[in-house]
Amino acid sequence: MKGNLPKPIKKQREVLYMPSAGHTAVLGTAGSGKTTLALYRAAYLSEPSMPHAGRTLLLTFNKTLVTYLRYLKPMNVQVETYHTFARGYLNKRGKMRRNCICDPDYRSTFISQAVKAVESRDEPSKFFKRPLEFFSDEIQWIFSHGITSLEEYVEVERVGRIGTNLSRKLRPVMYEILEQYLEIRTASGKLYDWDDIAMSVRKELEEDSSSRFYKHIIVDEGQDFSPEMIRSLAAAIPEDGSLSFFGDVAQQIYGQRMSWRSAGLNIPQQWFFKENYRNTKQIAQLGLAISRMPFFQDIPDLVEPTSPRADGALPTLVKCTDKNQQVEIALRAARGAGKTQSVAILVKGRAQEKIFSSALGANATRLHRDLQVWNDGPGIYHGTYHAAKGLEFDVVILPFLDAENLPDQDYIASHGEEDGLTRDGRLLYVAVTRAKTSLILLYTGELTSLLPVDESLYQRVKP
Repeated sequence: MKGNLPKPIKKQREVLYMPSAGHTAVLGTAGSGKTTLALYRAAYLSEPSMPHAGRTLLLTFNKTLVTYLRYLKPMNVQVETYHTFARGYLNKRGKMRRNCICDPDYRSTFISQAVKAVESRDEPSKFFKRPLEFFSDEIQWIFSHGITSLEEYVEVERVGRIGTNLSRKLRPVMYEILEQYLEIRTASGKLYDWDDIAMSVRKELEEDSSSRFYKHIIVDEGQDFSPEMIRSLAAAIPEDGSLSFFGDVAQQIYGQRMSWRSAGLNIPQQWFFKENYRNTKQIAQLGLAISRMPFFQDIPDLVEPTSPRADGALPTLVKCTDKNQQVEIALRAARGAGKTQSVAILVKGRAQEKIFSSALGANATRLHRDLQVWNDGPGIYHGTYHAAKGLEFDVVILPFLDAENLPDQDYIASHGEEDGLTRDGRLLYVAVTRAKTSLILLYTGELTSLLPVDESLYQRVKP
């Protein structure tokens, strides 16, 4: 592997030599070195000279992170996203064909058609007037938990939709919408979507009596894997193989209140890492304050970090006159610091990302799913909070932290305030904890309620 990868220290070394058979879980806070540990764990399990050696697969959820991990060049280890693994396995089993996976746009269209079809033959109800995203997320939840019958759906404890739980009396109607969606999708030649493909992989593996291709599977950023994804990976290893789970539930942004526990893994011992090796004490304190806010309460397996020793400047908070001034300050700061440090401008969504893409052009690297090459060292990066998962930068600049931008009001309208605060609060936690030494926060008008009000956490600077 690359020589600049940090060497495991203290308790980290224990993780490398966890049992080479069975299921293990490593839970840690942001900056505790989980990705580094996952890489070393993969290298250890794949080492040809060791008696436990075998084909080793390192999986993560984020394509940008895959590019970074491949840059670090772990020897004898295959690095992929879960969905690349899933497509490859189903193709090997003759269960894939060209263009058989439903993309998000088609999926939304099919779900909309399904809602209208069920509404047309059902009793009038306000339920059908809920935003499309509500139905889309509920279908995702059903698939993510491997639910395959109405009876199972009605009885299951619905964990995840915090503020807008779906009552049991409405679940038969919701399940009818799901079945209608599947009927429409199948008629259009789409066998899977990105949410139910894990169910098909798990079912196929249960029927597959052939030798497993991989002996060891390591899951990085495992908090973003659905229970059904994890079940399928548990079925993908032989009896003498291993499944190693690395995660931080505080950074769970693709699903809510899902845990490796939901997948039914048999884990006799867990390893917890509280030490933060990435952030300065001041940045870590802001991250810790965010993790103590109400939208982080009652999260299972949450690991509270200890404050790091490295000292630095307080996060800089700048109130701007308008959005244009935020963009101007972000660009000026990035261009200045990018000469000698790695700098990332991170935003909530693609519309905001395009503002910086057009302004920076070829002079910066966009963090996105098709990124093929990772350039280490000084330079400017830009992308969404999602795209930055698992990465770190010397300087992080977060514009558009206005109350009207965060939390997302459209999402709150469809899912409820508590859900909206939880989702965007975790996203902001991810963004804040990407910064190693310097953090710049920009806003106009009123500051988002997702940031702590404690003024001692910031240094306010006039633009």
